[in-house]
Amino acid sequence: MQINEPVDRINSQLKDEYGTDIVTGAPIWRVVWSEDQFEHRLGTYEDITPAGIYLRTVTEVRKVPKYRQWIRKKYVLEQLVLVPEQNREELPDVKISYEPYYVFETRTHKYLPPKYDVAKIIIDAVNIVKSMRNPPKEKDPEAGLTIEQQREKKTAEISKIQSELFENETDIGDALAHGEAVIVPRNYEKKVM
Repeated sequence: MQINEPVDRINSQLKDEYGTDIVTGAPIWRVVWSEDQFEHRLGTYEDITPAGIYLRTVTEVRKVPKYRQWIRKKYVLEQLVLVPEQNREELPDVKISYEPYYVFETRTHKYLPPKYDVAKIIIDAVNIVKSMRNPPKEKDPEAGLTIEQQREKKTAEISKIQSELFENETDIGDALAHGEAVIVPRNYEKKVM
């Protein structure tokens, strides 16, 4: 049993198992080191010199650490997603972005090495939940038909059902069913008393 799996091998397995974005070719899922991730983000920043002297407060887009402020020296499982419309102002340079799903750490926030099996369990659980929220829709068999075509289709369906239900019906059978006919048995003998 291997204790530490190389991250490049984990990412290769994730790419093979879960695919890539059809537009960019980027893997849908990946594992990254928290200290290495940066993004261009709109924010309000205070500029302070190394000596601690305040220079200014400015609102602008800057390249900033993505996780380092709250996730220190750990691996993160990310998924490539569309940036929601309401967040596009914050991340003006991108329409898709990697977002964190899991940090490889213990309950007490201690480092854990990344594992493909752990990532797979998490991804499969995420995919199950997403499929439950958005079940596949059945294609409407009447989509694209004109009203006349829909009417003809319904008439044919009704005729088929009537045929299946009443195909052995005859005029005599109907008359008997409604009490308008009499059955005379073949071997009917008149008994005289």
